[in-house]
Amino acid sequence: MTLNYTEEELNLLANTPHIIGAAMAFAGNSGLFGTGKEMFVNAKAIMAGANDYPDNVLIREILPHFQEDTMEAVDKMKKVRAWGVERYKAKGVHSAEQFQTEAVEDCKAVTALLADKTSQKEADEYKQWALAIAEKVAMATTEGGFLGFGGERFSVNERELYNRIENALGVKSLLA
Repeated sequence: MTLNYTEEELNLLANTPHIIGAAMAFAGNSGLFGTGKEMFVNAKAIMAGANDYPDNVLIREILPHFQEDTMEAVDKMKKVRAWGVERYKAKGVHSAEQFQTEAVEDCKAVTALLADKTSQKEADEYKQWALAIAEKVAMATTEGGFLGFGGERFSVNERELYNRIENALGVKSLLA
């Protein structure tokens, strides 16, 4: 299967999972260490896409291939990140709320793009992977409580953002 995406579209498809995880990390009130843990889980969940969906050509294409050429993989990640940063700067994103709104808008754009350019199976797998990233990040730490006791695993703010992402992607929740 050959991919029929422009470079801009591939950048959007590669950047959106990162943005979903980052938006989810900042939706909660996890503190410095909790947010750091959530960002680590974000990176791990993104890279899990290759193992979770080994036959998905799109996911494999947009993920860096560290096992093949580390320098090329790092360059690919830097380019996608720079593309995303410039894009969000151009949109004037300066707050967590704006960032979350733009993340949801990117999910909608990705959903439309996938519907137009790929198979239903490949699109569904990409969207399930993206939503799983949101869930894993939200569940990485607890918010509230005292010294790790009494907090909640999935905060109200995280649940709200998760639902918005879920709706934008048009996939059923992994959380029952």
